[in-house]
Amino acid sequence: MRDVRICYIGDSFINGTGDPEKLGWTGRLSAKSQNNEIDITHYNLGIRRETSADILKRWEAECQARLPEISENKVIFSFGVNDTVIENGQKRVSLKDSISNAKNMLSMASKKYDVIMIGMPPINDDEQNKIIKELDETYQTLCNKLNIPYLSIYERLINDKIWQDEVSSNDGAHPRDRGYELLANYIKGWSSWWFKD
Repeated sequence: MRDVRICYIGDSFINGTGDPEKLGWTGRLSAKSQNNEIDITHYNLGIRRETSADILKRWEAECQARLPEISENKVIFSFGVNDTVIENGQKRVSLKDSISNAKNMLSMASKKYDVIMIGMPPINDDEQNKIIKELDETYQTLCNKLNIPYLSIYERLINDKIWQDEVSSNDGAHPRDRGYELLANYIKGWSSWWFKD
């Protein structure tokens, strides 16, 4: 059995906020990836409202505590929506700082672990979605330069009826169980996902 340990690092979308089953996409993805050859230890390290600046401060210590040298260690980053929130007339984190924070985390993590990044989903706010899409595209470019696999989920979800219906009927940002289920399936089918059937 392969001893695989996965740290999912990010914000409320990693946390699975809104899911009545408390699994989110990360819990579902780990469950779908488990098989007779792989023993997955799953660490959900999503904190609501956190920006890239917040996550930058904690990710390394949290991974170090959970990923010993004896195991096969994976790290998945997904964050950015909170960076794009407008407070007091400006974004919580500037585009320049969002990129700097992500570059710092991804560069450091990829020296020690297998790393991928999942992009940001759209929410029920057209103006904020424009900023989310811009940041998503910039993160994609950054990951390409760093040779880190990046899955943009924005276009997949902006036109998905299940996702949009659940977000709009919930809190305007997060889906419920069906939305997280479709996102888990989308990531599971991605060519850069580590565990294939």
